[in-house]
Amino acid sequence: MPVTDLTSPAAAPMGASRRWLLFALMTVGLWGVWGAFASVSAQRGFPETLVYCVWALTMVVPALIVLKREKWRLDRDPLSILYGLLIGLTGAGGQMVLFYAVTTGPAYLIFPIISLSPLVTILMSLVLLKERTTRLGALGVVLALIALPLFDFSPQGFSFSQGAAWFPLSLIIMLCWGVQAFFMKLANTRMRAESIFFYMMLSGLLLTPAAIAMTDFSKPINWGWDGPGLAAVIQILNAVGALFLVYAFRHGKAIVVAPLTNAGGPLVTAVIALLIVGVMPGELKMVGLALAFIAAALLASAP
Repeated sequence: MPVTDLTSPAAAPMGASRRWLLFALMTVGLWGVWGAFASVSAQRGFPETLVYCVWALTMVVPALIVLKREKWRLDRDPLSILYGLLIGLTGAGGQMVLFYAVTTGPAYLIFPIISLSPLVTILMSLVLLKERTTRLGALGVVLALIALPLFDFSPQGFSFSQGAAWFPLSLIIMLCWGVQAFFMKLANTRMRAESIFFYMMLSGLLLTPAAIAMTDFSKPINWGWDGPGLAAVIQILNAVGALFLVYAFRHGKAIVVAPLTNAGGPLVTAVIALLIVGVMPGELKMVGLALAFIAAALLASAP
């Protein structure tokens, strides 16, 4: 009896309808664990900009593994290369802009704005791909979009006296990541998922010189194993989660996959923080977690 390839769009119809959910949940799990420990490297003296470089290198490992599995077949036609680099550069480029944005404005307002990137994906998918879902699925999308900003929002006073550059930068990041997810779905209709991830990896590596240039080497940097070594262990979770996200978009609707993965990851992160560190979320975050849980359940049941 032949073994079904879970990543192949031509697999048996019975499993095909829910295959997106399997990959989406694996993304949620990996990103949830990654999110719980993502700040550890910086706390131990390894700058975020260099963490980015480590992340770009960890992308190489899963990219080569899945390419080898595909017998090194890489989509090289101009449109595939364009889609692949567009997906990679909007993702990695958004991260580069984020490094600068958090130095110019309040993180408690920047991250809630960025978290609404699935809204961009959903609108583009509704208009351009004509994607639709059930009423329960639509309710899940709405609840997820409400929940996402609550994970990071803190009602603190702020002033524009230091400049408001952070606001348009936040919108640019939101747009970049929303567009990335849309084209991740669009590209999956004409090229291999493995090729998409390869170009994502390549784009990440291309921007490492920019991350290095943004690093302040005048400050002490932890070059020990709990610096870049620990960062690599943590960032491989991010990298593999990104690979599973590509597969989730391959088999599922963008209007469902985007909000589920974006809301599910922080939910897992919060649970881990509560169990391991004993950190009790604030009231707004508790509301966000409750809404995210309900949204995830509704989205998981959506076709």
